[in-house]
Amino acid sequence: MSPVYPFDDAATARAVVDEHGALVEWNEGAHRLLGWAPEEVLGRQAAQLLAGDPRPDLPEGPRWGGTLTLRHRDGHAVTVWVLVNRRAPEDGGGLLLATPLEDDGPGAPDDSLSRIALMQSPCAMAVYDERLRLRGMNPAMAEVFGGVPAERLRGLRHSEIGGHRQSEDFERHMHRVLTTGREDDARTYAPIGVDGRSSAWLARVSPVTDPRGRVCGVSVAAHDFTEQYRARERLQLVNEASVRIGTTLDVTRTAQELADVCVPALADFVSVDLLDAAEHGGKPLTGPPSMPVALLRAAHSSIGPGAPEAVAVIGGTEVYPATSPQGVCLVTGHSVVLTQEADDLEKWLSWDPVRSARVRELGVHSTMSVPIRARGVTLGVAVFTRFEQPAPFMPDDVLLAEEVTARAAVCIDNARRYSRERETALALQHSLLPRTLPRTAAVEAASRYLPAARDGLGGDWFDVIPLSGMRVALVVGDVLGHGVQASATMGRLRTAVRTLADIDLAPDELLTHLDDVVARMSAEAGTEGGPGEAGASCLYAVYDPVSRRCTLARAGHPPPVLIPPDGPPRRVELPWGPPLGVGGLPFESVELDLREGSVLSFFTDGLVEGRERDTDAGHRLLCEALAVRTGSLEEACDRVLRTLLPAGGACDDVALLLARTRGLPSSQVATWDIPADPSLVAPVRKRVVEQLDGWGLGEAAFTTELVVSELVTNALRYGTPPIRLRLIHSGAHLICEVYDTTHAAPHLRRAKTWDEGGRGLLLVAQLTRRWGSRHTAEGKTIWAELSLDDDE
Repeated sequence: MSPVYPFDDAATARAVVDEHGALVEWNEGAHRLLGWAPEEVLGRQAAQLLAGDPRPDLPEGPRWGGTLTLRHRDGHAVTVWVLVNRRAPEDGGGLLLATPLEDDGPGAPDDSLSRIALMQSPCAMAVYDERLRLRGMNPAMAEVFGGVPAERLRGLRHSEIGGHRQSEDFERHMHRVLTTGREDDARTYAPIGVDGRSSAWLARVSPVTDPRGRVCGVSVAAHDFTEQYRARERLQLVNEASVRIGTTLDVTRTAQELADVCVPALADFVSVDLLDAAEHGGKPLTGPPSMPVALLRAAHSSIGPGAPEAVAVIGGTEVYPATSPQGVCLVTGHSVVLTQEADDLEKWLSWDPVRSARVRELGVHSTMSVPIRARGVTLGVAVFTRFEQPAPFMPDDVLLAEEVTARAAVCIDNARRYSRERETALALQHSLLPRTLPRTAAVEAASRYLPAARDGLGGDWFDVIPLSGMRVALVVGDVLGHGVQASATMGRLRTAVRTLADIDLAPDELLTHLDDVVARMSAEAGTEGGPGEAGASCLYAVYDPVSRRCTLARAGHPPPVLIPPDGPPRRVELPWGPPLGVGGLPFESVELDLREGSVLSFFTDGLVEGRERDTDAGHRLLCEALAVRTGSLEEACDRVLRTLLPAGGACDDVALLLARTRGLPSSQVATWDIPADPSLVAPVRKRVVEQLDGWGLGEAAFTTELVVSELVTNALRYGTPPIRLRLIHSGAHLICEVYDTTHAAPHLRRAKTWDEGGRGLLLVAQLTRRWGSRHTAEGKTIWAELSLDDDE
């Protein structure tokens, strides 16, 4: 060790031995003591300088003081007291050996200086001369230095007594006081004493002056504030745990945060093992688990890269018997601390030879198992291990570990509750959403639904609903809120939309009725007579492939994006409508003429909104993604999601529905105006049969003729002119529609035996696949759909 300050280096015999036993430093004091010049001994084995047989072995530990017999250069033996410090790797490693030499030369300090200072000091105190060599100390300071007698250390510098980097830094502080003559305070955190435990000290370094006022040394008064320092460290760790643990609602991530926050502040290795909820039927375990217990390794953390201490792998399951520390910890609900000092570590680990071998290999001297419990539920166990830190776990460490683990347990329990609710809501959501979209002659459709990656699951939904007359309804909606309640509300609204769509309401009328439904749901969800918070947005559209017109209305929902067959994507301008549940405000519809091959893009706001962009930027990205034309709507859906959603998933639920329109050729539609004359029903039937022959549907002529006859006769008898008949043929279906200007809807009734009428609609219902009526602003249409496929 090179001298830090320009003082006499010959007053102390000092040498440094590396980890291989070779001498790497040799000062002038060692030359003076043993006669060997540095160039004669550097690189040689230090054991060659030991005299006597057998040669003594230095005990293990950070510090050792004792008498050694050394061999002088001229051959005689020299017996000296030597202080040996084992240096840490960051300080260069190896051993630092130092012994003071007699100093009887001129100018030697008077011992009265140390006696006066020590007599006046109420605390641990030491006095150093103007060369910063120890001249005296009181018994309290001797205890600080590990109980080494003062006469053994007199003449050594503080850096030689401490032997570590902190002592060198403190010696520089002493030198600053010596040169400036101004007292100062210093804090040091260093391993002091034979046990190597770190202690915190507040030292006041003051100049010592002679009667003439000349600085002739420094005095050091040390105050031990280790307890305050450790209490502050514990408080800091608890505060850090409250910030770093529970940043997400992910069980594994939360367990890893618990392990990371405690390494190395509390332990050298921490493992977190959780009970597998699946083994308990998915229910929380309120009592002690049955033994042996299977634990899932959720996380572990180590001071070493790769966690070489770990026996179990993350994600793997280990079975622990009742005699294991983990088993006892879970059964009793109390922490279990094992130490080498108590000679119980090997006994408790005898059930697992692999763990016992790993403990011996790493030099583990203390472990602590802490139960993870929250709200009366047992979640698992956290195991804290020390092998690099020399001190075993103390009662304060146990309290700290229990406090941090208790905080983490609440976060883990919250994450598990959230995961269970999310899985339930997701299962409910998928059960309520359409598994496949129906094939219709009106549109080709593709859809995507993605739940939120971080926040609670919402109530987004979409649907494609076949209507009468080959028309189709396209709907997308978003329920206010998250979780199971939002999913359940979504299911009720989707059912309500399908029910209202079946009676062929116009989009604005349907939203008006749906608004009433949401208002009633909100009232039902309220407590103490107040309204609840049920609400939703919705976009509803009806497309007619015959007229190629689309009617749309929205309730607080983003408008769709239209991609024409030969133009850029553009947003459809729709009148604003209030969100569902507000009540009292009207909804407006808009009609669009769509060419065949146009694509309508319906979506929820989770697609275009994000934390790092506004809605307008999201719309621009959506239009850019839709502008890339591909033949497949499935590919278009995937491209839109890749373009707009971040890699980690969206913050909100996302529903996307793409529909490419188809037009029904005029050759597949036949229309006749019916005069108000019952005698002309027969010619109408004849025209229908001729039209079916032209379509190649002669086999369906008999049934169709009966249905047309009944519907036309019913319109002539009860309806108001004008009366119109329309046949629509598409694929395996044939639709008969009769229109009149009367709003009264027909209904089935049971005819009595001698009644002359009342059997017409019953006959229609028996002969057709389905039938019904829909109202328009001018009247109503009675329709019936026949199946041309024998399998239906």
